[in-house]
Amino acid sequence: MDFKDLNLVYSTDSGRIKTPEKEQKAQTFTDGFVRVRRETKGRKGKGVITITGIPLTGAELKAVAQKLKKKCGTGGSVKDGVIEVQGDKRDVIKAELEALGYKVKFSGG
Repeated sequence: MDFKDLNLVYSTDSGRIKTPEKEQKAQTFTDGFVRVRRETKGRKGKGVITITGIPLTGAELKAVAQKLKKKCGTGGSVKDGVIEVQGDKRDVIKAELEALGYKVKFSGG
């Protein structure tokens, strides 16, 4: 029996019916700018730079993150399409992204 078309939550035949969860996309902006932002929230006061709006996915995004981390000499990661670089090297990151051909804006504080 196919339960996808029905608004059922539970069936006596198969138990709890789970609906497929929607994928969450990284926040992208339609104006063509890459946003560089300094954040400390949820990191016990340690600052990181988050970079959003790069129109790349997967391995390409990780390669850009690797290049930025090497340029800054710090660590970081890629989570849900957002690049995080430790420390406060906004100017270095902005210069490197502009060298890669992106239009960059500082966002937030």
